[in-house]
Amino acid sequence: MRLEGISAAVTGGASGLGLATARKLAGAGATVTIIDLPASPGAEVAAELGARFAAADITDEQQFAAALDAADEAGPLRALVHCAGRGARIRLVEKDGEPGALEPFEDVIQLNLIGSYNALRLGAARMAKHDAVDDERGAIVLTASVAAFEGQIGQIAYTASKSAIVGMTLCAARDLASKAIRVCTIAPGIMDTPLLGRLREDVRKSLEDSVPNPKRLGDPAEFGALACNILENPYLNGETIRLDGAIRMAPR
Repeated sequence: MRLEGISAAVTGGASGLGLATARKLAGAGATVTIIDLPASPGAEVAAELGARFAAADITDEQQFAAALDAADEAGPLRALVHCAGRGARIRLVEKDGEPGALEPFEDVIQLNLIGSYNALRLGAARMAKHDAVDDERGAIVLTASVAAFEGQIGQIAYTASKSAIVGMTLCAARDLASKAIRVCTIAPGIMDTPLLGRLREDVRKSLEDSVPNPKRLGDPAEFGALACNILENPYLNGETIRLDGAIRMAPR
């Protein structure tokens, strides 16, 4: 897929991995629509990048559909990079012996997993309406995590949701093959997002030392570059790609 001139949507595009991806896509000449929560700095970020902003909660079908319609109105939607998501620390049995809370587990599953399912079905439905260009109608890139493979203590909800996204990837690619729509997933390791920017320097150094090579946190721009490479390469399909400096997470 040639990125110049296409319409592309990025969820969670107001910060972190999504912002880095939106910046890469805009730099490649795509017409970018940033989809993020109304309270996010999405409008300001979009103005800075020369992009569009569509406010939406990705777990709300009507809001998400309207945001994708806005991206589709900018030109036939060809690319969707789905970065929105979050984690929560949950123990199965708390220190007082009580069972772990159910509500935060449900919240993470709703946002990360149901949100990804919405991205697949709602995004693909719009792409499928358009004529194919160079034998494809579009591509969707989902975001998992190395926690999908090596979930740490306390990551039970996050790991469950990200493992499910990995599991959906090949199934979705096979399902959408008849529509000439590709699906891939990126599983990032420890990325230098604003969340990690709040860590103490010694904690940050410890995280950097845990990465085999290169010994540093991942740059969100590297995630954005990989997302663009996936979109551009028509033979990449049904694959989950780890972007992690060869890290394998310890139990805690």
